[in-house]
Amino acid sequence: MEVIAIEKSALDGMNNELRELLELTENATQKYTPIFKKEKWLDNQEVCLMMNITKRTLQTYKDKGLLPYSKMNRKNYYKLSDVQALLEAGEPYNTNDNGFTHE
Repeated sequence: MEVIAIEKSALDGMNNELRELLELTENATQKYTPIFKKEKWLDNQEVCLMMNITKRTLQTYKDKGLLPYSKMNRKNYYKLSDVQALLEAGEPYNTNDNGFTHE
């Protein structure tokens, strides 16, 4: 075990910097918290399981603009309400109105 000794003033300075960093992080994330608390967001896998579709079909929905999504850190997220609306609308991939063919 390695023991490192530092002056109390240096330790207090590090603690203050950590507190300031924590405060900055909390302030930065606070404005986004209401957005995510109002709506449940799903990732690709959750949407595919919920709709019983493949990832390729999900990609087609995105390409055709049938299912809006948001991208964060190279990952797609979908509002639960948008997925439910698409499910309630029926099976979009089995209609001719939106460019899909009957399966």
